[in-house]
Amino acid sequence: FDKKKYEASSIWLGISIATKFFPIVFLLPIAVIFYKRKKLSEFYLYLFRTILITLAFNLPLAIIYFDGWWRFFRLNLNRADDFGSIWYALNLLGFKMPLINYLYSMITIALFISLAIFLIKLPVTPNLAQLAFFAVVVFTTTSKVYSPQYILWLTPLAVIALTKASQQISFWFWQATEIIYHLAIWQYLAGYSGASFGLPSGAYAIASLLRVVGVIAFTYVLLREISGRSTVKKS
Repeated sequence: FDKKKYEASSIWLGISIATKFFPIVFLLPIAVIFYKRKKLSEFYLYLFRTILITLAFNLPLAIIYFDGWWRFFRLNLNRADDFGSIWYALNLLGFKMPLINYLYSMITIALFISLAIFLIKLPVTPNLAQLAFFAVVVFTTTSKVYSPQYILWLTPLAVIALTKASQQISFWFWQATEIIYHLAIWQYLAGYSGASFGLPSGAYAIASLLRVVGVIAFTYVLLREISGRSTVKKS
């Protein structure tokens, strides 16, 4: 995408969405970049190709075996708070979240809108990796579950987004909180089998929230650096 090979980029994004749905959030920063370049017609074409490729993979399965195809979407729409999420952690600490599906949806949409407004106002547009990282952070942080693979989605984008050595302190702090969390989740699950070394629910909840603090801290450093760089270039 950064090399402006939009046809190839849109095709691979369509394949990515068909393979694992989360890359759909890339469309937000991509839309912002096209908007700021005053190339909305190119974005519409990019969006059309992406949707077309995604449908090419999905429609045959949806037509042949709709129940199996729809199960993934139904599960994510209706699931309750689950392992690793801020919702699950708050629940373990005694803070019951009513109407979690509505609350999750409203907060996620509000954060995506806020992110879009922030990015549009930047005088200088960062590369796609940086903008996509912010979108994936919103998606994974507010999600009703924090699956182990989420860190594999976030880390490559974070590494590409790093532009200064000073950012590495917050990056490694975040990675340390991820390590703590991944140790905590398995120790917490061990308690389900009656293991004597299982982690108590309160400690697991704290480890879950510590991970959120870690990724937010790193995200804040990146956002501050981008804002500062944009201000300097504007001056």
